[in-house]
Amino acid sequence: MITSVQNPKVQRVRALQTRRRRRDQEEALIVEGVRLLDEAIAAQLEPQILFYCGKLTNRGQKMVDHYRQAGVDVEEISRHVMNRISKTETSQGALAIFDHIALPFPEQPDFILILDRLRDPGNLGSVLRSASAAGVQGVFLAPGTTDPFSPKVLRAGMGAHFKLPLQIAPWSQIIDFCRQQPSTPLRLFSADVEAGQMPWAVDLRQPLALIIGGEAEGINPQVGSLMDASLTIPMTAESESINAAAAAAILVFEVVRQRKPM
Repeated sequence: MITSVQNPKVQRVRALQTRRRRRDQEEALIVEGVRLLDEAIAAQLEPQILFYCGKLTNRGQKMVDHYRQAGVDVEEISRHVMNRISKTETSQGALAIFDHIALPFPEQPDFILILDRLRDPGNLGSVLRSASAAGVQGVFLAPGTTDPFSPKVLRAGMGAHFKLPLQIAPWSQIIDFCRQQPSTPLRLFSADVEAGQMPWAVDLRQPLALIIGGEAEGINPQVGSLMDASLTIPMTAESESINAAAAAAILVFEVVRQRKPM
C-alpha cells in the first residue's frame, strides 16, 4: 500500500490533476470515480495505472478486479493519500491515469459542434454530455476554449469523452474541414443571443456545424461573417440570456427533433 504523498506515482497524479501543460506533454488525463471508470470499461479503454483505497462498493470492487485481471498496474493507497490527490469533495475511492482519448471524426459527418471560447469547465462538460446524447458526430474546440481533459470537464461530461470525437484546432482548420467535405459541405449555424432566426424555422436536417460561443464573448467576430445563418432561442423579456450549456442542449436536440422520423 502507498501511504506517502511523496511517492513518485502519486506526485505524477497530482501534477496531471493541476497542470494542463503536463497533461498535454504526457498526452494523459485523470479519470476519477467508479461511475466514470465503469464508462471507460464499457468503451474498452484500459488505464496506465489505477489507484484505489479503502472498502469499495461492489461496483467499485468489480471494476478493480476487472482491471487487475486485464494486467493493469493497480495500486492500493491510503485514505490520506487519496484525499490529497482527489479533486472531488467526497472521493469514491478510485481514480486512474489514461492515455488521451483520440476518437476519429467520421469521414462524412453531417452533424458536428464547434465550441468557441467556452471558459467554464462545468459548462463545457455539460455541453459534451448533451452532444453525446444527441448523436453529435464530433466536436471541435476553437482557440480560447478551456481544456476538455481537465478533471472538472471530465466529471461534468459523465462519460461523453469516451464516445465523442474531440479535436482542438485553429479556426482555419475548422472552417476548411466544414467547407471541404467531399460530398456536401457543412453549413455553419451560430447561436446568437438576439439577432438570429428561431431554430424551428430553419431547416436543420441538412449537413451542418453548430457553433456555440462563450457566454462572456460570444462567437469570435473574425469568423462571424463566415456563418451561413444564426439561431436565437426566444426568451421572456425578463431574461437576458441562458448559459452556454443550456443553449447547446436546446439547439442540438432541435436538430434531433427535426431529423427524427415521424
